[in-house]
Amino acid sequence: MKKSALTLAFLTGAAGLALAQPQPSKQTPESTEIWEPVPRIVTAGTSSPAASGLTAPSDAIVLFDGKNLNNWVSSKDGSAAKWTVADNAMTVAKGAGDIQTKQEFEDYQLHIEFRAPSEVVGTGQGRGNSGIFMQGIYELQVLDSYDNRTYSNGQAGSIYKQTMPLVNASRKPGEWQMYDVIYTAPKFNKDGMMLAPPYITVLHNGVLVQNHTAIKGPTPYVGLPIVKPHGKGPIKLQDHGNPTSFRNVWIREL
Repeated sequence: MKKSALTLAFLTGAAGLALAQPQPSKQTPESTEIWEPVPRIVTAGTSSPAASGLTAPSDAIVLFDGKNLNNWVSSKDGSAAKWTVADNAMTVAKGAGDIQTKQEFEDYQLHIEFRAPSEVVGTGQGRGNSGIFMQGIYELQVLDSYDNRTYSNGQAGSIYKQTMPLVNASRKPGEWQMYDVIYTAPKFNKDGMMLAPPYITVLHNGVLVQNHTAIKGPTPYVGLPIVKPHGKGPIKLQDHGNPTSFRNVWIREL
């Protein structure tokens, strides 16, 4: 038998075996219905006049409710966070430094709203610059990117110095904006090798800007990422010297 004929006979036989897999004697609509387990009930958030997005769902952890910084500490030394709180928002205070959540997380859904100063000062990276660090390590850039040219993987919605956003969905300076984030943490083996990278999906003002993006490692200002194994980590907000504000911050662990 020629080689081509033998190959065809093998493929035909394999297809026949696949088709010969045992099937239930009688298929009904009920055959493919799944009744257990039952998804747990979560009450969705609602629109709020004090927030551009939704209020927190019933199973969310509220990280900032506009009243105080009880859930946050200084990233530098773990002391009380020193940003200012007014009008249901927390704002970077001059020289106060980065802040981070007391609680640490791994896989989650995060909602956070931010606002660049209405008075435009500076250009490029000097306008409304801050950052949201997943697990305290991987930065989702916050910037006033409305009519403000800078490097594409450093504008709002970028994974800083790695992946540019799919589009620029920024609102005008002084207007509240929101990020909705789905994040899964990296996985490491016992030798510290990254088996799976962190993945992030981001909607900026309801527009998809990162679609299940693999994060290559930490997001330093200078140099390539150097991967180090780690466990859970906080949500960190950056003090970049601009009075950027945040509000309505909540998280759902996945």
